[in-house]
Amino acid sequence: MRKTALLSLAVLLSAPALAWVPKLEETTAKTVIDGAYGRRDAVATYQTIDLNVKDGQFVSGAGAVKAFDGGDKCVADWLTAPTDFKAGSRPLAVTASGQADQLYFQAVEARDSFKNLSAADALGADLAGKRLADGLLRVDLQVRGLPTEKARDAYLVRLRGADGKLVAPARRSFVNDWKQDAGTWAGTLVYYFEPLKAGLGASDKAELLIRTEADTNCAYSVTLDLGSFQ
Repeated sequence: MRKTALLSLAVLLSAPALAWVPKLEETTAKTVIDGAYGRRDAVATYQTIDLNVKDGQFVSGAGAVKAFDGGDKCVADWLTAPTDFKAGSRPLAVTASGQADQLYFQAVEARDSFKNLSAADALGADLAGKRLADGLLRVDLQVRGLPTEKARDAYLVRLRGADGKLVAPARRSFVNDWKQDAGTWAGTLVYYFEPLKAGLGASDKAELLIRTEADTNCAYSVTLDLGSFQ
């Protein structure tokens, strides 16, 4: 029993502490790269909240989405009829990530090309310039049920700062995955936030607010856990 307890403690102590990394440094870079090359267990570099509905509840669990505006009926209607888009499109998933996640993909690409990638090379100007700028948090919002492709511009997404103020994204873009199916559009919206400027810490929980393209008062709150990934 004592040996098992000591072993468990050693594993806990050797595991990296999780917190979003606004700016990569050598220790974190090496941890991410070693995980990509299979030298150690891969560390979490993103958080995904699954907003699909199964058996009347969000797959990520009860309470994954709360009503920020419009009342609880907004969430209740979503759970009751997740594929009824007459009242607007539905978010399917929210994924938060940072520089570490992009480094992971760079490391996988190097590994698959039969190359070695050192932490020093990863932090060099060439590869660093292909990742997020320092301080940015990327939020991918997968949605379906939009009436037109143009309607994706009508989505409003905000981060709630430590002082309660709503913070707009520094910029936004789209993933090249948009498709039309059965008369509606589905794809991924991308937003880039600056949590530190909003007074949020690298391991804090952050409230993401979503208002779809629909002409209703409904707005939703989803909690991101910045302390669940690097």
